[in-house]
Amino acid sequence: MSRIGIFFAEGFEEIEALTVVDLVRRAGIDIAMIGVEGKREVTGSHNITIKMDQTLEETDFEGLDMLVLPGGLKGTEGLENCDALMERLDDFYRSKKGIAAICAAPSIFGHRGYLKGRKATSYPSFESHLEGAAVTHCAVQVDGHVITGRGMGCSMPFGLAIVERFAGKEAAEQLAEKTVWTDRDK
Repeated sequence: MSRIGIFFAEGFEEIEALTVVDLVRRAGIDIAMIGVEGKREVTGSHNITIKMDQTLEETDFEGLDMLVLPGGLKGTEGLENCDALMERLDDFYRSKKGIAAICAAPSIFGHRGYLKGRKATSYPSFESHLEGAAVTHCAVQVDGHVITGRGMGCSMPFGLAIVERFAGKEAAEQLAEKTVWTDRDK
């Protein structure tokens, strides 16, 4: 069974993170909410506190198939400042295991050189950080094992792209229908 880790730092964007968690769990895929700052509760950018499944120190990265980074300015900074997570992210990128980021968080991929020669998207004010990428303005951009999302309003297609990677296109389409996601072709 596939297993995904989604990482939380103080100031994360709640909708981007929790939409992914919700969709992935509805699809029957295992996803762990992981706090990177050693805490079991992490507060988002809109003062919503979420209980984590585990901390970074408790995480078995060998058992994960994808790492997901939600945005939020402060949350993105917290993720990028976590050296242990960045080392693991580098490992995943090099081994072509799945990595995904939305909103401000794709800037991390740009800073680390993952986007050279790839198509990628991000929140508009972070496009300059997508170093080496062919920047698109799509809601979600899939390029090989790298998935990027544009922003909070694109959380549904971003989450569905992750579901599609692990459960297939038909499962993602069925989930879109069940959740009444009617904007999936735009």
